[in-house]
Amino acid sequence: MKTPTKLFLAISIACSSPVAFNLAQADEFVLAHGATPGNPRYEAAELFANLVPSCSSDLSVSVAPSATMGDDAEMLTSATAGIIQMSVNSQGAVAQIIPEVGAIGLPFLFENEAEAWRVLDGPIGAKLDQKAQRAGLKIIAFWDNGFRNVTHSEKFITKPADLKGMKIRTPPDQVALDIFKELGASPAPLAWSELPTALQSGTFDGQENPLTNIYSAKLHEITPFISMTGHQYQSNPVVASLMWWNGLSDSDKACITDSAEQAGWYQRGSNLIANQKLRQVIEDEGGKFAEVDHAAFAKATQPVIEKYQKKLGSFVDELKASVQ
Repeated sequence: MKTPTKLFLAISIACSSPVAFNLAQADEFVLAHGATPGNPRYEAAELFANLVPSCSSDLSVSVAPSATMGDDAEMLTSATAGIIQMSVNSQGAVAQIIPEVGAIGLPFLFENEAEAWRVLDGPIGAKLDQKAQRAGLKIIAFWDNGFRNVTHSEKFITKPADLKGMKIRTPPDQVALDIFKELGASPAPLAWSELPTALQSGTFDGQENPLTNIYSAKLHEITPFISMTGHQYQSNPVVASLMWWNGLSDSDKACITDSAEQAGWYQRGSNLIANQKLRQVIEDEGGKFAEVDHAAFAKATQPVIEKYQKKLGSFVDELKASVQ
């Protein structure tokens, strides 16, 4: 992503309201995602939809939020088939198609969000896009999902031993599953839209997510013990159907890319600020927080990094070098 040059103007374009366009004058395409109202990803998608017509008279955007076009894996299938044109998707789902994307979520890889953004906006992100295109997808930008923390219905998780036997939901992300298996938990993947019901029924003892996702889905009301593990960073790759993308003019490609980057900077900043402020908000609503022994968690999950170094070869070495 380039530094935002028109972000402040963009935010003023009614990003929180539904988008209406004259479809007789513009070709409409779908941007699908799984976020619900109140989540920065939801707001950034609306902003993107407002930005595109400002740089292209040929295009308009129909946003399909809240998993109305299916879960992340289903949206990717639809995109590769050209049924939908774009999706703000999840790192784990994209990694099922492009395994190297999963390496972004190796445990304790990044110190902070800015470090992750720098890496994803550089040669590593470009290499991931090249790999995605071989699979029928175009990675246009990397939005932010943030650092993930563990929540539990009854207790804090402050050291690796506290996870032993814990039934924990993860996204459909093999790296996340490997992290919690290594820590002695009993993880299982589940679609985001099904998570609140699964927690309420006791199918899981807890789950892990950034604070923005925890709050927007009210998961702190079901699993109020929040341990700030920060065990994994995850992005939200903004992907397009390569079939559709290749049919666009160069000017429309530039417009979509620029709009996705500008909306992405808004989303990144909103996510960062929200994660800093939400701790107090969640505490005011009954949530409880605990800090953890990060060094102990990092040591315990080192075998996960070694596994992916063997699996993905030099890519993990390149990724680690780009962080350093």
